[in-house]
Amino acid sequence: MPDTIDPTEYQVNGDNERAPFTLKVHRGEGMALLAMDWKNGRPPDDFVGFAIAYKAPWSEKFFWLRNRLSFEEDVAFASSGPTRKFPTNTAPIQKFRWVHFPFTVGREGEFVYRVTPIFMDADDELSEGEHQTVVIRLARETVPGVANATFTRGFVLSQAFADQYSKNGSISSLLPAAADDGLDFTPTHEKADEALAWMGFEARERIGALLSDAAADGANVQIIAYELSLPEVLGPLEAMGNKVRAIIDDSRNHGEPHSAETVAAERLAVTAGADNVKRQNMGGLQHNKVIIVDGPTIKKVLCGSTNFSWRGFFVQSNNALILSGEGPVQVFQRAFEDYWNNEDTFPDTLSAGWTDLSLNGIDAAVTFSPHNGANRALLMIADEIESAQTSVFYSLAFLSQTGGRVREAIENVTLNDNVFVYGISDRETEIELLKPDGNPAPVFVVALSEHLPEPFKSEAKGGGGNRMHHKFVVLDFDTPDARVYLGSYNFSDAADLTNGENLLVVRDRRIVTAYMIEALRTFDHYHFRVAQKDRATRNERLTLKKPPRAPGDEPWWLNDYEDSVKIRDRLLFS
Repeated sequence: MPDTIDPTEYQVNGDNERAPFTLKVHRGEGMALLAMDWKNGRPPDDFVGFAIAYKAPWSEKFFWLRNRLSFEEDVAFASSGPTRKFPTNTAPIQKFRWVHFPFTVGREGEFVYRVTPIFMDADDELSEGEHQTVVIRLARETVPGVANATFTRGFVLSQAFADQYSKNGSISSLLPAAADDGLDFTPTHEKADEALAWMGFEARERIGALLSDAAADGANVQIIAYELSLPEVLGPLEAMGNKVRAIIDDSRNHGEPHSAETVAAERLAVTAGADNVKRQNMGGLQHNKVIIVDGPTIKKVLCGSTNFSWRGFFVQSNNALILSGEGPVQVFQRAFEDYWNNEDTFPDTLSAGWTDLSLNGIDAAVTFSPHNGANRALLMIADEIESAQTSVFYSLAFLSQTGGRVREAIENVTLNDNVFVYGISDRETEIELLKPDGNPAPVFVVALSEHLPEPFKSEAKGGGGNRMHHKFVVLDFDTPDARVYLGSYNFSDAADLTNGENLLVVRDRRIVTAYMIEALRTFDHYHFRVAQKDRATRNERLTLKKPPRAPGDEPWWLNDYEDSVKIRDRLLFS
């Protein structure tokens, strides 16, 4: 495979030889992963963490990232009242990596990160060491003009959301109570526009832009939708009239007379024409989330895990991959026609096999479900997972429920001491994490609400159902053979053999790194709650650790140099 990667585009290293640590910054989508490591041996005992400051492209000032932990118990997460945050030069981050997730997204330009080691003396006085500085460009497109990986924020269940929006109105003023109410729902929250932009993040912004650009270009648009209950998607489609053709799922409750999907189909039948709207379930679910835009100047395809619904955009962690060019448009159009005309024989069509997407400079292919015994994809993916050489990162909704060959493969690779594995799956009101304090390690489940201490217990839940809705696996992200499997495909027998689905494999380190960072930041978000829960069961508060002062005291970083998994975590990213 030809090497199409310019490393400076997505990974940048600090070059200050006087600094006692290294810094590598990995570019994500609207976010960046900062990874640090001590240069010579272990840090000194008085090293108490890293202070991180950044300067955005639209600012002349540096701003300190803030920590929700401090050195003092009486100011660390109070059991009531507002959550306090502390600048990292006084409350340093006691981790060797950090994902910075800016408040805004879409303003292209260079971010400057300045990371400083912080030390504490015997009188608890803090001092700064020599810093590292890195400049990295957070671009609007992952691979300009070719492919853009986008994500929702997925942080309704967070202190960030609670701080900014819970005080201004309840979650019911932002989201409909039920999916079928979605097409008629209007938010009444006093900061609705700002809150929804924050929640939907880049995925929502780019899907909206795609529909707007399609209308302006007079493009033909084809959509395959499992869920279609969001006015900001249906409205633009209606306005495009007979330029639109739509396949909409009618499985289970989606086929009911008053479901949002039935209402959306009826409305599109009026504007696009009845002959341009089709309902189907492929024998299970028509589970694709696809938009194909074929215009005089705009030729793009959108796929991924993001349903065209309120929960899909604003509650769940989701991804949407936008591909540009005649190649992906033709491949997805052929699949659309095969779904439309060959529903009963789809597994025998060319679309059910792997097809190169003809992306400029990117090795990528797609297959569509349902498959048959001869062209099924699930077993091959399981073999791929088990053959990973360095790392596996997964974010797989429903994995804990489906079982099967892929779950077995993940359990097997977790037992391989040579492969670093972090993973997360979602099952209704619970999150299942692969714990990062041992490899191999058992999975465990943490409830999202009732078993957590305050202030987490009172966070907005965003209704029932899944919160982590991704379907992707990242393999060997740090090697030339890095690849990511992604799409609407749930890595289950049903997704492989029964449902209408899309599954892509992309071998491009810029895109793979973006998905790796997304997996990592989602994992860290929930693992922090696990730490809070564990401390709460011992009637302790999670605070920053001071240097060793008495016999038996240990520095905060000791496990990062003695635990085998934490050693690999520290080295893998830095």
